[in-house]
Amino acid sequence: MRTIRVETSAATILLTEAPEPKVRDRQTGEIAKDAVSGEALMTIGVVHIQDGESSLIKVTVPEGGVSEGLTLGAPVSLPGLVARPWESVFNGQQRHGIAFRAAAVTPAAFPAAIGATA
Repeated sequence: MRTIRVETSAATILLTEAPEPKVRDRQTGEIAKDAVSGEALMTIGVVHIQDGESSLIKVTVPEGGVSEGLTLGAPVSLPGLVARPWESVFNGQQRHGIAFRAAAVTPAAFPAAIGATA
């Protein structure tokens, strides 16, 4: 499957939803695990702001990559952020989207204000 690296150095990323376990099977409550390491996966919500545009996205991160001290509304860093297009058929209807995954989520600083002077 194609993976697209997401460049975030010029973006502001704000945490909008606290980390919670990613559920693999809603009927059984089974938690999703990384296919390689077996580590439990978490989902967070963020707003990605860049070039005057914003997008609300869900990002999957390994449980061990969730840093302490995360605060809703605060800026975060998503090292290793990638996007993967996906397609599936559910109840006879074709669905598609983009899944986002990062190696970690860590606290970050707000960028300097535009036009600010030192």
